[in-house]
Amino acid sequence: MAGLATADSITNPDKMFTNAGINLIKARATRVDTTQKMVALSDGREIPYDKIVLAMGASPVVPVIEGRDLDGVFTLRAVPDAEKIMGFLEQRKAKKLVFIGAGFISLEMATLLSASRPDYYDITVIGRRAHPLPFMLDTELGVRVQEYLIEKGLRMKMGEEVTKILGQDGRVSGVELTTGETIDADMVVLSVGARANLELAKDIGLEIGRFGIKVNKFLETSNPDILAAGDCVDKEHFITKKAVPAQLRGPAVIQGRLAAKRLAGYEIEFPGVLNNMAVKLFDKTIAATGLTEVQAQDIEGFETVSAMVDSRSKHGMIQGFKPWTIKLVFHKDTQKLIGGQILSDNQAPAKEIDTVNALILGGKTIADLTTLMCAGHPDCSSEPSLEPIAIAAEQALQKLRK
Repeated sequence: MAGLATADSITNPDKMFTNAGINLIKARATRVDTTQKMVALSDGREIPYDKIVLAMGASPVVPVIEGRDLDGVFTLRAVPDAEKIMGFLEQRKAKKLVFIGAGFISLEMATLLSASRPDYYDITVIGRRAHPLPFMLDTELGVRVQEYLIEKGLRMKMGEEVTKILGQDGRVSGVELTTGETIDADMVVLSVGARANLELAKDIGLEIGRFGIKVNKFLETSNPDILAAGDCVDKEHFITKKAVPAQLRGPAVIQGRLAAKRLAGYEIEFPGVLNNMAVKLFDKTIAATGLTEVQAQDIEGFETVSAMVDSRSKHGMIQGFKPWTIKLVFHKDTQKLIGGQILSDNQAPAKEIDTVNALILGGKTIADLTTLMCAGHPDCSSEPSLEPIAIAAEQALQKLRK
């Protein structure tokens, strides 16, 4: 939507499949006969199968509120959605944009559009939680992000809820909040989550979990000849062992590879998810993995100990260093690392979230992290004595003794 990528650059060409010897059929699977092992297609054909992999994705959640069907109300999930939004912006010369939802997709759209035409768009973001990115960040960092976005010109309506989308002559004209306040809008984007596409799976009679198709560690469904992967399946959280949606690129890619390996005879288990994710908003990069402290305490009932450390992208003696902050969350009883959050003015440090992710998967404790030794160079890392993961562990260790 911001003109930074073309549709062709983010979709797989047909030749990628045909060159690999894959028979590509562009039709919808409408029915599966598990007795005859046949798949019926929307073009009238039927094809036999030995094994099936369901990768049906998810669809945007559209809240049941008045005005959701007005011209100028959009959701974003796929390339055609983005193209519709681009066309609307160009044709209608829309300036007043309202984004309902304060997750990373909504904020990415808002900030990319704002940056593409500075001082042109009047953008408002409305979120039900107290601060943006509530499932990624605790309050300390969430408030920093909110203040930054306000400085960059976005209006942030946090702790608010839209009760009605207003319209005039069939077109969107604004939104109304629970407080009674109205906000003018030429376009409204709904970004409040996604729901797994389960129609075919239910028709087959597969077992369905809380958020999607129920699968085992090898991505096999309740039918041994049908596997499922990606946004349409239930996933187990690595820490809590509970079902979570985790409709993210990382798990989808790995599950696709694991499904292929299972078909080839391998026995590699899917480890579960930590919902590790990253987002770039203007010049700040935010990343998170595992549980926030709020999630750990309020939802899981864990007693936690945490530490937050300010760092920099280069040694202090090198010009041009950028600040960044990391917060680590530990389970107080086991002292295991269970979550991490990063807010950075430089993109490179945000990738340390992958180190945090690996440390959680490895079951590392506060004591383990105090001995973490990272590669260092004056121009691409902080001083070894200020390496923030180890420093955060040192601080957490001291808190345990109090």
